[in-house]
Amino acid sequence: MIEKKTCCKNAVILMPEPVAEPALNGLRLNLRIVSIVMFNFASYLTIGLPLAVLPGYVHDAMGFSAFWAGLIISLQYFATLLSRPHAGRYADVLGPKKIVVFGLCGCFLSGLGYLLADIASAWPMISLLLLGLGRVILGIGQSFAGTGSTLWGVVGSLHIGRVISWNGIVTYGAMAMGAPLGVLCYAWGGLQGLALTVMGVALLAVLLALPRPSVKANKGKPLPFRAVLGRVWLYGMALALASAGFGVIATFITLFYDAKGWDGAAFALTLFSVAFVGTRLLFPNGINRLGGLNVAMICFGVEIIGLLLVGTAAMPWMAKIGVLLTGMGFSLVFPALGVVAVKAVPPQNQGAALATYTVFMDMSLGVTGPLAGLVMTWAGVPVIYLAAAGLVAMALLL
Repeated sequence: MIEKKTCCKNAVILMPEPVAEPALNGLRLNLRIVSIVMFNFASYLTIGLPLAVLPGYVHDAMGFSAFWAGLIISLQYFATLLSRPHAGRYADVLGPKKIVVFGLCGCFLSGLGYLLADIASAWPMISLLLLGLGRVILGIGQSFAGTGSTLWGVVGSLHIGRVISWNGIVTYGAMAMGAPLGVLCYAWGGLQGLALTVMGVALLAVLLALPRPSVKANKGKPLPFRAVLGRVWLYGMALALASAGFGVIATFITLFYDAKGWDGAAFALTLFSVAFVGTRLLFPNGINRLGGLNVAMICFGVEIIGLLLVGTAAMPWMAKIGVLLTGMGFSLVFPALGVVAVKAVPPQNQGAALATYTVFMDMSLGVTGPLAGLVMTWAGVPVIYLAAAGLVAMALLL
């Protein structure tokens, strides 16, 4: 605990605040933030649109195995993970607006890849290659658009926590809207209709982004990546441990309900999403008032209680309350620790800090599924929720 306070003190010393922050509050502040994070919404909508379509298309329409269907989806996540540090560095050097436009252009090109794959459907291997290329470009595009929209400082660094929170809200909203909308587009016009929709969303976002005022890139000498990592790794590790709770809920709650012989797994996932988004909407100023580390501590405690309730649930209502508390607890972890992480470096390195910090969650979600699957095979489904609670408890001790 003492170590955390020391980190926080250093963070405040290292990051000089701008001379004047925009005098915004309430509705005007939220509208200003939404006017920028809508570009992240657009990038995630281009992710959500093909998410429920491509696995079935690759497996059923193209005739490839489930391995290739899964790989086509996973390519985007790998590309996002590998490109995110570069997105942060370029945001520091070139400015967030250029990075957002670049990322949205990548989302547009991903749709073009799907369109070309449909045109080349007579040659399955070429079509599969074009789909894979589109997914890789989409991963890079989302990485740049997401990082840039978070750092597009139209409301000043004082409100970075609220900006990060809104980015999470639009991310969930876009993914929730995108999947069913993508299925409708595919039913209406096949892969071509889906591709044109993706391209249209990205193009509209680019056209809306270009007239927006940019913020100047910081011209100070950037820190090397190793130095940035050294200042944010503690917060990143805490985020990674807390993300395990989200991972086991999202991936295995259906299997948990099946193992118990209960119905209502889909409703449990809905409860998690409602709790996640609702907490961010209900407590927009919590991080500014209490401080990022204090909010993170409270969130860890709530998430631990929720996971323990799920793991020990003897009745469906206990599991649902546990899922609800887990969603509430995890909701503010990312923005709470993210505020401290970006303040741990000089202004010219905030992009690199945010991107490096986010990579810890990407990696955590990537390994949680396979590791939890092994534990589940060995010890049963409920144990993975107790194990996840233990990991979140470790975050309290960092």
